[in-house]
Order: sequence, then C-alpha cells, then structure tokens
Amino acid sequence: MEDPKRLEEGFGNGTKLTTFANGDQDKKVAETVHENEEKSRTTLDLPAEEQKDEQPLIKQKTKRVATLDAFRGLTIVLMILVDDAGGAYPRIDHSPWNGCTLADFVLPFFLFIVGVAVALALKRVPEVKSAIRKIVLRTLKLVFWGILLQGGYSHAPYNLSYGVDMKQIRWCGILQRIALVYFVVALIEALTTKLRPTSLKSGHFSIFTAYKWQWIGGFVAFIIYMITTFSLFVPDWSFVVYEDDKAERYTVKCGMRGHLGPACNAVGYVDRQVWGINHLYAEPVWARLRACTFSSPGSGLFREDAPTWCRAPFEPEGLLSSVSAIVTGTIGVHYGHVLIHYKDHAERLKQWVLMGVGLLITACVLHFTDAIPINKQLYSFSYVCFTAGAAAIVFSGLYILIDVWGLRTPFLFLEWIGMNAMLVFVMAAQGIFAAFVNGWYFENPNNNLVKWIQQHVFIDVWKSERLGTLLYVIFAEIAFWAVVSGLLHKLGIYWKL
Repeated sequence: MEDPKRLEEGFGNGTKLTTFANGDQDKKVAETVHENEEKSRTTLDLPAEEQKDEQPLIKQKTKRVATLDAFRGLTIVLMILVDDAGGAYPRIDHSPWNGCTLADFVLPFFLFIVGVAVALALKRVPEVKSAIRKIVLRTLKLVFWGILLQGGYSHAPYNLSYGVDMKQIRWCGILQRIALVYFVVALIEALTTKLRPTSLKSGHFSIFTAYKWQWIGGFVAFIIYMITTFSLFVPDWSFVVYEDDKAERYTVKCGMRGHLGPACNAVGYVDRQVWGINHLYAEPVWARLRACTFSSPGSGLFREDAPTWCRAPFEPEGLLSSVSAIVTGTIGVHYGHVLIHYKDHAERLKQWVLMGVGLLITACVLHFTDAIPINKQLYSFSYVCFTAGAAAIVFSGLYILIDVWGLRTPFLFLEWIGMNAMLVFVMAAQGIFAAFVNGWYFENPNNNLVKWIQQHVFIDVWKSERLGTLLYVIFAEIAFWAVVSGLLHKLGIYWKL
C-alpha cells in the first residue's frame, strides 16, 4: 500500500495539478517536471493517471474527470453482483451462448476503461525505453495475479484449502486477458509517442487519422481473429471426464471450418492446441443451454440426450478471443484521446455518443441478420461492437451526470470503489476476504460467519432465498466494500500494480 499521486485533468491552458489524497481536503500543487516518466495504470489500479508537464509553479483551478473512477467502480460492482447473485438470478448470469446479459458487459467494460486510462497515462512519454519496461512489468504482475486467483491455486471463498495440480492449472483468466490487451495498446501508445499531434486539424475524423497507428493495431487484431475464426479447419476432438473415480472418454465430431456453435468453433480449437484441453475452464456456461439441461438458463443435471460437448471444457478467456478483445481496448484508447484533445463538454459527448450509437447499430445488424451473432464466449466482432457501444453510452451518461451537471455525491461510492478497484476485485469479487472470515468457523467449515449472516440476516428474514441472496450481495458485499474503499481513500491508501 502506498500514498500515490493522482491526476487532475486540466481544462484551461493545459496545466496539470497533482492531488494527494488527504481526507476530504486535497492539496493541489502544480509541479515543474523536466524528465519524469508518467506512470501508466490499468483499470484495476489507481483512480487516475499521474501526468506531469513543464509548467510555471502557479495555482490554477482545475476540474477532475471523476467519471473515470465512477465507471471503473461501476464495473467492479457489476462483477460482484453477477458473480454472487447470478446463481439466484440466471437471467443476469453469463449467456450460455449467443446473446448478451448483464454479466457479459463486465469484462468489456474493464477493457474499455483500460484503454481510456492508457491514453491518459501515456499522453507524454519522455523516455520510451523506460515506459516499455514499466508496461512489461505491469503486464507480468497482472498475469501473475490472474494465475494465482483463477488458475486453480485459490479455492476461495468456501473451500479453505489451496493448491493446484500443475497438470490441470488454468492459464487463462480475466486478469490475463486484461494484461494482453493492456500490453498491446500501451505498447503501441508508447512507441508512437513521437508521431502523435499536439493539436488536431479541423474535421470530425481528424482524431482518427491523428492516431492511425492505434487503429491499425486494432485492425490487425480484428483481421487475425476473423481469418482464423472462419478459415481454420477444426477436426474431431475428444476429452476425458473423471467422475466417481472413473474415467470416460467422449468424442466430438467436427471436421469443418467457420462454425460458430459450441462444439466446433476455431476459438476452442486454438486453445486446445495451445494450452492443452486439461488447462481450460472445466465448467463452461454452455452447459446451461437447453440442449444440455432442462434447467436452462440455470444450471442443472444433464439431459440423457445431451450432446457430448456439453460436458467438455472450454476457455472463455482464451487466446484467440483475447486477440479480438484488443479491439475493445483500442476503442477505449480512442475515448481517452477525445478526452485529451477536446475540452468542450458538447464536443466530447458528440464524439463519444456518435461512435457509441454507431457501434450498437453495427452489432444489432450483424446479430439479427445472423451474420455474426453476439457471443461473449467467442468474443465475436458483434459482441465487441455491442459491448463497446454500451460502454460508450454508459461512460457518456456518467460524464453528463457527474462532470457536466455536477451530481457527484450519489456516485461517490462508485468513485471510492474505482479508486481501489484492484483491492475490491481481489478481496470481494475473488472471495479472498470471505475465505479469510470463513477460516474462523465453529465445529465444521460450513458453520461460519458469512453463511450465518446470509442465512439468518437476509434469507430467513425475507423468506426468500433469491431475494435474500440479492440483498446480501447489495448490503453485505457492495455496500460494505464501498465503505471500506471510502475509508481507505480518506487515509490515502490505494493498492496499485
């Protein structure tokens, strides 16, 4: 934990003020800096990016873009909600295949705000080599935490054991995908620092041409994904299911290319070839499809006539789908560039909303014509457009409410969570804090404080497991971590990578 500096985005003559968190009163000081490197941070890091310019040592009134923290906090809140209440409300849990639910917006929202943060953090790069070293180091940290939390080593919150068989470790996950996207977009941003303009030419599309290398990078990722998805031949494949100390092998018949269904898509084939089938996610959401269970969209026993692939592993954060996710990060970088170059609220919103609406329209056309269905598991191009468009609209809406209209107080809890997003992600979304509490049980591990509160304070009082679970998540998790994050903010304590 440390007391880091926090960005203030200047709206006047470009002077940047650095704020030190200190209770409710922040000290704002303009710093003269000659050869100081700017720190890039991911969406799970600090509230904003530290940026330093050569400016006279004078005080200047600035306005902070609080929407960045609020959007980041909203994404964390959505993750906690859908992860812990999704079992009670399957309609908000991940879509079993085609379609988009509330849970399916979480990861793209993370990647979107990663892009925005990268654009601000790397607005100026005095020393490219040093910046690249920091980008690589931060990427490795994200990968390490991702494997530790989602690779099978941690069994939180209810299983108090730890450890993973290296023959079955899961190499992919949420933080690993964020790491890849961050690495690519940040690297392009750092390497093109001398090619970027200090001011834009006139015209709506000038900002696109000014940052053509960022868009070229996103386009390359798009081409790689599309060509591989529709041209790679997928042969028959098999897997083994271990149940009751018995092993049974299943075979999935494919022998095709360009398939976008669960069994024979190129996304799954690439992961099976690169990582190995034993290192993929063992409980894919497609098991909740109607073809697999009569309990759909919820979880349940497999149908007797369920296809063999219903029992197969599949990696939702796999390699090829993560290449497609780079496009989401690229779109986020563009929104950060708009924030940097346009100082007028109306012009910013015009750029953001027009692009967001265009993305949503593109996604709907692709989906409803069955050209490319919206699919989170494949991270299809229509899914990229739909979720990035939604992120753009939500980001613009928060910007209007918080930064234009000044309605900051109702969203302070989101800002606090966003300022300590990495901490809340690890402790709440990944269940580490709940596992710590559960470790102090009475007589047996199932008789612990977390389950007692959930059962007796919420479920029994409301006489409903579904409603009680939802209220528990809202008050005992989201509200609790909002308060903790607020206290840490007052103390100036943040967890950054």
